[in-house]
Amino acid sequence: MKSVLAIRHVAFEDLDAFDPILRERGYTIRYLEAGYDDLTAIDPLADDLLVVLGGPIGVYETVAYPFLRDELRLLAIRLQADRPTLGICLGCQLMAQALGGRVYAGGQKEIGWKPLQIHEAGRNSPLAAFADGIPVLHWHGDTFDLPGGTTLLASSNQYLHQAFLWRKRGLALQFHIETSARNLERWFIGHAGEIAATPTMSVLHLRQETARYAPKAQVRGQSCLTAWLEQVDLLP
Repeated sequence: MKSVLAIRHVAFEDLDAFDPILRERGYTIRYLEAGYDDLTAIDPLADDLLVVLGGPIGVYETVAYPFLRDELRLLAIRLQADRPTLGICLGCQLMAQALGGRVYAGGQKEIGWKPLQIHEAGRNSPLAAFADGIPVLHWHGDTFDLPGGTTLLASSNQYLHQAFLWRKRGLALQFHIETSARNLERWFIGHAGEIAATPTMSVLHLRQETARYAPKAQVRGQSCLTAWLEQVDLLP
């Protein structure tokens, strides 16, 4: 039986709609809680798949959150070994820095449902599922320089670097395609302060857009995951 290790930074940002896809294919899933569980005690190469999830902190905040250094070391080892690794939002930014890129505040929040610009390389990747302009969920204020040796897959109107591929088995997504409408209600509570502090954004607006876009995006996201698992030889 194949194993998935998911590193979680806040309880409500989990595998969500990816969970049933993985379990249906026979994966066992376990979570480690960043900042609580000891990330140095695990073998970076042991699990078949590592997923590093999102969170409301910056990769560069290692003084306030020392465990970020442990995540970066774990990712550096795993990525250099080309073991299947998926980074989402903060996880994407951690992958970028672990590969030598710089992560920094982007100057403006990108929160809400917006389409992606899928580049040619992205059209030949599992992200082709979003090439027709269906909106995905963005929720970040940081950005990153593209690490050397990676391939840019997608951009948005606000940020050039939204997704990249490392070698064959490292996929980094700054946006969210793992979410479901139901679970996002937990985000609206957990991120209430950030929503209130973001001009032109409100819970009501996000809920309306989620009802409109999330069902189709969830199906596409699950298809994207399945295609990527096949690409990295992780389907049974």
